[in-house]
Amino acid sequence: MSLQVTRSDVSTTWNGQDEMSVLTFNLNGETFAIEAMTVQEILDLLPETRVPGAKAYLGGVVNFRGKVIPLADIRLAFGMEAGAASIDSRIIVVQLDIDGEPCLVGIRTDKVYEVTTLSRAASEAPPSVGMRWRADFIDCLVKRNGEFVIVPNLKTIFASH
Repeated sequence: MSLQVTRSDVSTTWNGQDEMSVLTFNLNGETFAIEAMTVQEILDLLPETRVPGAKAYLGGVVNFRGKVIPLADIRLAFGMEAGAASIDSRIIVVQLDIDGEPCLVGIRTDKVYEVTTLSRAASEAPPSVGMRWRADFIDCLVKRNGEFVIVPNLKTIFASH
């Protein structure tokens, strides 16, 4: 049985396509995915400079190719505990349009998995009850190999802070 998703914000996630190429990664044991087209680079952890008075989840900056970019720990936006860096930790540099301006942001992850394709037919809107995270921070959940992959709404997460 395949679920048909009619929620409008989920439809815009797919940009009218039936499949989306994504980069999958891990945060606190959960699998997340972001559209591969937004990914600029995947980096080993870099020296981070803390920014006094900044929001906890956007509390630092890193030097990316001579540019200072914010480094986000979106675990904190989702109410998860900050994780300790490990040998598998990486920074995914993405380009997002925030308030009409292109913006580079680094996202700290526990592990990067792969570039893969997700199917729109396997996607669902996040449930409106029973979620431990803000539903507007999630574009959709996609069932893959018996598990759910979380597609976060990065624009909403960064615009809200």
